[in-house]
Amino acid sequence: MGDSRGGCCPPMDLFRSEPMQLVQLIIPMESARLTVAYLGDLGLLQFKDLNSEKSPFQRTYAGQIKKCGEMARTLRFFKEQMLKAGLSPSATSVAQTDIDVDDLEVKLGELEAELIEMNANGEKLQRSYNELVEYKIILKKAGDFFPSAQQSATAQRREMESSQMGEESIETPLLQEQETSTDLSKQVKLGFITGLVPRGKSMVFERILFRATRGNLFLKQVPIEAPVTDPVSGEKMEKNVFTVFYSGERAKNKILKICDAFGANRYPFSEDRGKQAEMISEVSGKISDLKSTIDAGKLHQDHLLRTIGDQFEQWNLKVKKEKLIHHTLNMLSLDVTKKCLVAEAWSPVFAKKQIQEALQRASVDSNSQVGAILQVLHTRELPPTYFRTNKFTAAFQEIVDAYGSNKMLFVTFNCRVAKYQEANPGVYTIVTFPFLFAVMFGDWGHGICLLLATLILIVREKKLSSQKLGDITEMTFGGRYVILMMSLFSIYAGFIYNECFSVALDLFGSSAYACRDLSCRDAYSIGLIKVRDTYPFGVDPAWHGSRTELPFLNSLKMKMSILLGVAQMNLGIILSYCNATFFGNCLNIWFQFIPQMIFLNSLFGYLSLLIILKWFTGSQADLYHVMIYMFLSPTDELGDNQLFQGQKTVQHVLLLLALVSVPWMLLPKPFLLKRQHENRQRGQSYTPVQVTDDTLHSEANHSHGHGHEEFELGEVFVHQLIHTIEFVLGAVSNTASYLRLWALRWIIPDLHGGIALCLPLHKLPKNRLYLAHSQLSIVFYEKVLLLAWGYDNMVILVVGIIIFIFATVGVLLIMETLSAFLHALRLHWVEFQNKFYEGDGYKLYSFSFALIHDEDD
Repeated sequence: MGDSRGGCCPPMDLFRSEPMQLVQLIIPMESARLTVAYLGDLGLLQFKDLNSEKSPFQRTYAGQIKKCGEMARTLRFFKEQMLKAGLSPSATSVAQTDIDVDDLEVKLGELEAELIEMNANGEKLQRSYNELVEYKIILKKAGDFFPSAQQSATAQRREMESSQMGEESIETPLLQEQETSTDLSKQVKLGFITGLVPRGKSMVFERILFRATRGNLFLKQVPIEAPVTDPVSGEKMEKNVFTVFYSGERAKNKILKICDAFGANRYPFSEDRGKQAEMISEVSGKISDLKSTIDAGKLHQDHLLRTIGDQFEQWNLKVKKEKLIHHTLNMLSLDVTKKCLVAEAWSPVFAKKQIQEALQRASVDSNSQVGAILQVLHTRELPPTYFRTNKFTAAFQEIVDAYGSNKMLFVTFNCRVAKYQEANPGVYTIVTFPFLFAVMFGDWGHGICLLLATLILIVREKKLSSQKLGDITEMTFGGRYVILMMSLFSIYAGFIYNECFSVALDLFGSSAYACRDLSCRDAYSIGLIKVRDTYPFGVDPAWHGSRTELPFLNSLKMKMSILLGVAQMNLGIILSYCNATFFGNCLNIWFQFIPQMIFLNSLFGYLSLLIILKWFTGSQADLYHVMIYMFLSPTDELGDNQLFQGQKTVQHVLLLLALVSVPWMLLPKPFLLKRQHENRQRGQSYTPVQVTDDTLHSEANHSHGHGHEEFELGEVFVHQLIHTIEFVLGAVSNTASYLRLWALRWIIPDLHGGIALCLPLHKLPKNRLYLAHSQLSIVFYEKVLLLAWGYDNMVILVVGIIIFIFATVGVLLIMETLSAFLHALRLHWVEFQNKFYEGDGYKLYSFSFALIHDEDD
């Protein structure tokens, strides 16, 4: 798309996206990798995929990408091992010469193999160590109770065998019948199994053993005081030492299977006291040796991990860069001679010289005999949108880009951006957004608190920007400069409102009013008289808390909201005119901009003029009556509602213009579009019409793709009808929406009976209205802080101060800030941007190594 700057709007690069160009690069194979690397350092090109018909596995550099993926997996393994060992990669890697990718692959493979071997050996040693520790515990615990348990088991066995010699009873265990032998001396000899079982399973373990052997066993359990590490799972758990005495091989096999099912570790045990002492001594020695070996292995492993950690960030960055380079190379087309690569990329016009310097440097550094070639291509394809922003303006641009998209503010997601060279509302948002916020929030005490909190984020921005923050914290940090401007404007508006934590202060002198007598303190509309010159700046402090000024403040702030809304909507329409003149779209100028300006200002511009005149003249005219009967009875006399000579005639003209502007927007444009289409079909018009309207845009595409495409007049007419109705109704609803600066922020204060929040506006008593922010501050100040101060009790005072601080921070500085922010956001997205902003462009996603740290592995 050419940079056609037509009309009367001067070139304003600050208010539009950067001019873009489509460039073609012809890069020799020997310098391709280094060229792409230098362009990645530059970060000003968005490459087009010239191999979109190929699958990832069919591309030239698929093997290199796979190799980089394997190295990335190895580095993730290293990071997991470091975190497991309580280490972290060094933020500043030791400076080294740039390592070759192949050498890095070999080195990473060797380190991985060494680390895997260390882990395997360490696991084996640790398991042996844990087994020996359990074995030592068994030798000590079982040695204490084994003789008595063996005697009890033998006595029980003899008793059972003796009872069998007599008459068999129904209670005789079935297992005895199978195990009975004529040799009673062999029957008394019992076998035993010793081990450890998890304490949580010990009761079930005992019951299962009893049922499986039909009671033909003797079990002894002793709990261990401290938890022990299980050799199999490696987890610490509480266990019991057990010894099971049994008779017969069948019972033994059953017991062994049950032990395996319950995770009971079995260990050999000798009945001889002397052998037990020898085994304890031998196991203790092995434990000591294994402990030394394990410690030495951990030291060696920690040393290896620290060595890896010193170079981890450098290796990780190298692998990510290589993967990104080869991924980009896969988007390039291989020349038929297979000696060079052809690339197409979008870049800003100002970057052409920098790109040429990068290409030349890559050719020299790679010792290429042939340099890369750059040439600009001419295309009708819509270029991407690129705004040069800094850390201050980036957040305001994010507010604009978030319009109509499913994204979180100040966090990178797919977003809706301005079309190429479309007027950028982000520049105006820098001022208008915090200003409208301050109109609703205005309190210089709360503004200073907000400013101090923001300054903490700004002072620590270098440290915080390198940390991983949560979602809410990340959004707040990303919008720190937006909050800074909001706080500064709130301080200014607070001085205008003369409110500091809802308390009026005599900062600019004494009040111009005083009470005529003591009764004026309870009066609604009388009692205050002017005794001095007008208060020099902002709202007179005498107005706060008195009821004389409330009707005036109510009217003042409501009318101020209308003035601000009409001014911003006019700015939106003017920007639509700038878009039309910039793209040379005369139809939008004559049949969109002009009738829209006439309609809006014939009604609401006239209302704004009446408001200003009423303020200057001090007239008592009822503007509601004037505007309503301007439509219902335009011929009636104005009477006391007349503000200037000839007002009735002016109203007739404005009403006529408003009525004419509606068919002006609706009817001519579809027929003129049809005529343009017919002229192009007959070959009478050779100049392509550059437009921003969706209908014209699609119609132009049809004319290029199909020479005899039918023009659907009905469809275009319906489309224009929708736009006309949308603007006419939107002019009314948008103006009313700006009353949220006044109406949606007001509540009824009733300090004795609570606060009413849900009454309709027409039922609110006009002399009892306050800003919600201000009134909540009054409630917290009077009903918490002053009430606590009135008690002669230090505890109540401290509690009251704490409640006041938490209420101020939680409700006024967080909830009210968020509420005013969302209202200001709505006014910009809907009421302002819908007048001119299409937002159907796509963002320039540059190939840049600067963004590589934000990528997920």
